Amino acid sequence: MKKTVLLILMAFSAGNLAFAQDITDEITLIQAEFGMGKKQLVEAVMDLPESLAPGFWTIYQQYEGARQLLARERLLLINQYLNNYENIDNEIADSLSKGIMKNSAARNKLHQKYYKKFKKVTSARDAAKFMQLDNYIHSTLRNITLQELPFIDEF
Repeated sequence: MKKTVLLILMAFSAGNLAFAQDITDEITLIQAEFGMGKKQLVEAVMDLPESLAPGFWTIYQQYEGARQLLARERLLLINQYLNNYENIDNEIADSLSKGIMKNSAARNKLHQKYYKKFKKVTSARDAAKFMQLDNYIHSTLRNITLQELPFIDEF
């Protein structure tokens, strides 16, 4: 199952961005393409009974809206890193590091908030299953991204 999830994630994360005019257009394209694939993946993995599905999907849409804002912030920070890579001084490094830590903390708070909401409309098991899947997706994409980013002073 994890191999299938990874292949789907890689396919959706490799969208064609050649026509995007700037970083915000690229982020919008990535999120639109990825969002459709992610929803299909969540639907397949969660396999919820019809009685629980409507409540779950309502909360899911709210969660995705908030999560996408955080993902956008993270992508903008990565873009700042790449744009400033050759000139990273202490001030830029500090700003970027604090931004990533703030973003990660906000993502953890989002999970805490929405775990409770998912649990209320489904069950603790289903809420945990969703959070496990979402963490797996996030971690996989994060690792793919980190493998491509150069370390400070690498080049």
